Amino acid sequence: MHSYDIALLVAFFALVLVPAPLLGRFYYKVMEGQRTWLSPVLVPVEQACYRLAGVRSSQEQNWRQYSLALLAFNLVGFLLLFAVLLLQGYLPLNPQHLPGQEWSLAFNTAVSFVTNTNWQAYSGEASVSYLSQMLGLTVQNFVSAATGLAVLVALCRGIARRSATTLGNFWVDMTRATLYGLLPLCLLLALLLVWQGVPQTLADYAHAVTLQGSEQTIPLGPAASQIAIKQLGTNGGGFFGVNSAHPFENPTAWSNLFEVASIILIPAALVFTFGHYVKDLRQSRAILACMLALFLVGGSTALWSEHQPNPALDSAQVQHSAPMEGKESRFGTTGSVLWTVTTTAASNGSVNAMHDSLNPLTGMVAMVNMMVGEVIFGGVGAGLYGMLLFVLIAVFLAGLMIGRTPEYLGKKLQAREVQLLVATLLVMPVGVLVLGAIAASLPGPAAAVSNPGAHGFSQLLYAYTSGAANNGSAFAGFGAGTVFHNLMIGLAMLIGRFGYILPVLALAGSLAAKKSAPQGLNSFPTHGPLFTGLLLVTILLVGGLTFLPALALGPIAEHLSLGF
Repeated sequence: MHSYDIALLVAFFALVLVPAPLLGRFYYKVMEGQRTWLSPVLVPVEQACYRLAGVRSSQEQNWRQYSLALLAFNLVGFLLLFAVLLLQGYLPLNPQHLPGQEWSLAFNTAVSFVTNTNWQAYSGEASVSYLSQMLGLTVQNFVSAATGLAVLVALCRGIARRSATTLGNFWVDMTRATLYGLLPLCLLLALLLVWQGVPQTLADYAHAVTLQGSEQTIPLGPAASQIAIKQLGTNGGGFFGVNSAHPFENPTAWSNLFEVASIILIPAALVFTFGHYVKDLRQSRAILACMLALFLVGGSTALWSEHQPNPALDSAQVQHSAPMEGKESRFGTTGSVLWTVTTTAASNGSVNAMHDSLNPLTGMVAMVNMMVGEVIFGGVGAGLYGMLLFVLIAVFLAGLMIGRTPEYLGKKLQAREVQLLVATLLVMPVGVLVLGAIAASLPGPAAAVSNPGAHGFSQLLYAYTSGAANNGSAFAGFGAGTVFHNLMIGLAMLIGRFGYILPVLALAGSLAAKKSAPQGLNSFPTHGPLFTGLLLVTILLVGGLTFLPALALGPIAEHLSLGF
């Protein structure tokens, strides 16, 4: 590693961790309706939104009403986006006269953006019009991230409240998350990206003649605004086909730093938001320490692996170092690995290098980051409520070990809560192992892999892991654009999104209704190094070992066969 690699890593962690406590407190005040420095400007806009929508901001909902409102909102969003993608050939703002998407691809794309996955079985500049990008994809980037934040806030209230029957109002939480939580940061990042050279225009694609005399079409479009929310909202869907490896999406070293840091900025801040809800920032520090430990272990492993030279070129006649195949030479190996680990740890899915070209252990780190449930920072809201599920599981296991009724922050965990926790543990195995096994066992769908042997299996395993984890990245060699994979990966994305959200809201309602007992000397502390270690072990055992046999058939077998 060179000095500029170390400078990149230091700058990355500084941009994420320094503002996180302040931003976390800001989100707490915003979601609870307290006054902030943005209130004079945005409160009138917020109130106007409620009047137009007929929402009574003072009327709270129980968990069932909250869930129904969330499902209805997401269903309408899916139907609108599905229609826009099907009919884009007849709609305005389509200077390239792109036709509507095929129905299974439109279904997959609509599900993908509604579930905050942004899996793309198409190339944006060749398949999606400006209107579809702005009205369809960018809007869903905002509201899908806001949905995750709303669910997290509902769970925080459920843990913090005592003998309560309500969790807040979904429509109010969505509005505040979008207006205060996402729009200002996205505006700032979009301006920074435009400054660095990212296009933001409705002009037609540019036509140029190269020095050799051949004609070339240069795609343009309103890219900066979508890229800002794709990163800050942990969405990841690129405006262009090669995502953040494209020089128009990520033109400079500065844009690369801003974008990769923004991927986990909000998820890191929300850890402190939780601490403000429960009035105990020690809980935030313990959870953040666990996230950072997992991130650093995975990142260190990936960096070591990706700096290993290819054994096939191990010859005195060949000068070689870290392999650069599939990487953007502007950012180098360390910049590519940092992005790979960050995007898979954060449920983002954007890429600045092709994961299909990664060394086997680096690809495995990316898969494991997703397989544990996207809890290493994870998506906006989704990452922390996933981590809190593991916190409750760790508390339950600790209670079994010491022979006490498990409790978390004074709330006892009983049969109903444990049943809901177990239900969430089935989400990833069903979405990855069951649906992936079906795809691998059928000759037609299995033909989507472009490589034989272990690497080909890794391509398929990665695709279904990415879908079920609502990540959206892919091994680039997987041919996902078939009716079967469009539907099956779409199903995996739905399971991975709502298979967590509904049990989380039910759990929040159950915890909110409980009385809170004061914590005494015999209570198991959930803020020290001992609990952080227990939480780490729980995540690795419960979340990781489930997929060890599948990993052994894919990246582990490939690593051993190549002779690393």
